[in-house]
Amino acid sequence: MTALPASVDATADLLRAGSYVADRSLATVLYLALKLGRPLFLEGEAGVGKTEIAKVLAKTLGRRLVRLQCYEGLDVAAAVYEWNYARQMLEIRLGEASGDRDRAALGEDLFSDRFLIRRPILQALEPDVAGPPVLLIDELDRTDEPFEAYLLEILSDFQVTIPEIGTIAAAHPPIVILTSNRTREIHDALKRRCFYHWVDYPDFARELAILTARLPQVPESLSRQVVAFVQALRGLDLFKAPGVAESLDWASTLVELDQIELSAGAVDDTLGILLKYQDDIARIQGDEAARLLMQVKADVSARTAGE
Repeated sequence: MTALPASVDATADLLRAGSYVADRSLATVLYLALKLGRPLFLEGEAGVGKTEIAKVLAKTLGRRLVRLQCYEGLDVAAAVYEWNYARQMLEIRLGEASGDRDRAALGEDLFSDRFLIRRPILQALEPDVAGPPVLLIDELDRTDEPFEAYLLEILSDFQVTIPEIGTIAAAHPPIVILTSNRTREIHDALKRRCFYHWVDYPDFARELAILTARLPQVPESLSRQVVAFVQALRGLDLFKAPGVAESLDWASTLVELDQIELSAGAVDDTLGILLKYQDDIARIQGDEAARLLMQVKADVSARTAGE
């Protein structure tokens, strides 16, 4: 188990050790969240690296990653706990058959720890020999408002109240990362319990550093062209601009196709790696892709000459 970072620079170095290149503001808010034991709420477009932060933290700190993937209709039984009804029914039948236990004793036993099924949030509150785990509550905006309200106790006191048992509190609070793609607004009551950071698209230099760290096998000249092309796409009015995840996928794809630099044909053939909507692909494919490619190559040449 690795100790928590002692400074903002150490936090940035910790992320970099997991091949995550963070800007100064993200490293600062993450350091403060770790130092003060506060949940960190990350918002941003899909594919900018929000989920990856939790994964990298778990890896570099040597902690267990507990992930709760959110979806519409997510409830307490799937996220926190539920009772093992099948085992409870079997226990009732065995008790009735043996006749050696009174109903009061049987009722108390049925709602004991051995019949409790722990879901991700309750698992994250349990002690761990490697240290408090990293709890990732991913894409919170996909859930309903009642589930948000349920999280308030967990995020403020790191505890869960189970009516049949009582309150279960974490001896050492987990590291909590919440993410949202902002498909809907998250309530202020939840945000107040967290530190907040908007994860934006990286600039050219940081995205190039990300590609270099994650995909060292990609030629530098190709990486520069990939980043420049993706950044140019983000400047257009597309239904969904490509994220960093798409940049990484595209660079990997081009290497698999033995491309050492971008060509109009390669761009047209692989636009589905970058863009996920047919209207966006149809708009870019062909003449627009060729125009962007000429612009990109000129920009990359100018950047290289200026360095």
